[in-house]
Amino acid sequence: MKSDIEIAQSVKMKHIKDIASLLGIPEDDLELYGKYKAKIPLKFIDEEKVKKAKLILVTAITPTPAGEGKTTTSIGLAQALNRIGKKATVVIREPSLGPVFGIKGGAAGGGYSQVVPMEDINLHFTGDLSAVEKAHNLLAALIDNNIMLKEGNLGIDPRTVEWKRVMDMNERSLRDIIIGLGGVKEGVPRESGFNITAASEVMATLCVSKDLMDLKERLGNIFIGYTYDDKPIFARDLNAQGAMTALMKDAIKPNLVQTLEGTPAIIHGGPFANIAQGTNTAIATKMGLSLSDYVVTEAGFASELGAEKFFNIKSQFSDLRPQAVVIVATIRALKYHGGAKLADLKNENLDALKKGFDNLDKHIENMQYYGFRPVVAINKFDTDTPAEIDLLTKHCEAKDVIIALNDSWAKGGEGAVELAQKVIESVNNCPDCFRALYDLSWSFEKKIETICTLMYGADHVEYTVKAKKQLERIEQLNLGNLAVCIAKTQKSLSD
Repeated sequence: MKSDIEIAQSVKMKHIKDIASLLGIPEDDLELYGKYKAKIPLKFIDEEKVKKAKLILVTAITPTPAGEGKTTTSIGLAQALNRIGKKATVVIREPSLGPVFGIKGGAAGGGYSQVVPMEDINLHFTGDLSAVEKAHNLLAALIDNNIMLKEGNLGIDPRTVEWKRVMDMNERSLRDIIIGLGGVKEGVPRESGFNITAASEVMATLCVSKDLMDLKERLGNIFIGYTYDDKPIFARDLNAQGAMTALMKDAIKPNLVQTLEGTPAIIHGGPFANIAQGTNTAIATKMGLSLSDYVVTEAGFASELGAEKFFNIKSQFSDLRPQAVVIVATIRALKYHGGAKLADLKNENLDALKKGFDNLDKHIENMQYYGFRPVVAINKFDTDTPAEIDLLTKHCEAKDVIIALNDSWAKGGEGAVELAQKVIESVNNCPDCFRALYDLSWSFEKKIETICTLMYGADHVEYTVKAKKQLERIEQLNLGNLAVCIAKTQKSLSD
């Protein structure tokens, strides 16, 4: 079998203006980045069309080193929907260079379900992450400049500042550093460090903003720290939001590319789900819904992370309601959760597979809390045996769960036609199933406990003294009516 890059390079891409024409976007309105990439102006978002189109969310079981193929499934499903006569677009996140050059690899799908130009998308793409990086680091520079000023400073206590710098690379040696060395003209020495760009609060802010003015207001609301008098300081106190927004003026526009089969693909934003909300921008999702009848999107990691944050953050603040949920599962991942060793996952092991069903069942239960009867997509691998597929199918049928075999990695859209048909059936049977897990008016403690007990399976929640003080601070800042975003490992449900 060819490698992903060999497959991607073997397919002749269409000019991006031809992809845009499928969505009804005139060529003159495109902002071209060469022949195969373009940005779409925000004027094409139509809130009435957004309400009428159908949104399909793809999530997964707990990830393993073997990989589950959520992006591949999302792309394959969108291609399959177009094959059966539906006007569909896939809307996904932008890759981060850290994971691309790390163990996770690229984020453009795989096999015959990829978005292209794959190399461009996985590397610099249209420069959105660079813009996020510059806007973030501008604020960092303004903070340290203000701390250094003898006159006209805000009296920021450097010990309370948690705003670090960012760069789009895995660089352990820069995670914790001392800045401001070199004498009185080089700043005030203090502890700081670098995070990866995708983890920037600017990225998270971009992904919930509705337009440039909304982004500016939200950037101004970024919390920096406290003064020596214990007064809160925000980015707007430094008048940083205008310059930061100027750096983001192009990055706020969604990027249009294509799949290997010529299905439109919108790629925009890329926060991680284990720390931030883990979904593409609300702008991109609404753009897809404005220009097509069906949008397939994904949420990072598993249901208790990306999907939970999609429903409780993105849905709440952007008024986006999915009509169907797909849970991606692989037989080899279920065997891993059932105790099989990574090196042995290619071997048939019905006992380990059966034990791994507990993980799948919990993710099914999680989606049921939101009112959905999810579709389980078995992402097929060559090592899956008929006995293993049959065992998993019967387990899902016994639980009255819709199940479909997905072979889109090997066959593209053709391999996901069964999945597409069952997703359409799910959409038609549940046009308005979504229900929120919690109300924004609840206390933070109640919101946190609801997520932990229902999504993670916790018995109760215990708070450290530091955590209690932070929650008190949040209430004092009048931020109690916001959603909760919990940072948590992706490697298990409960840790």
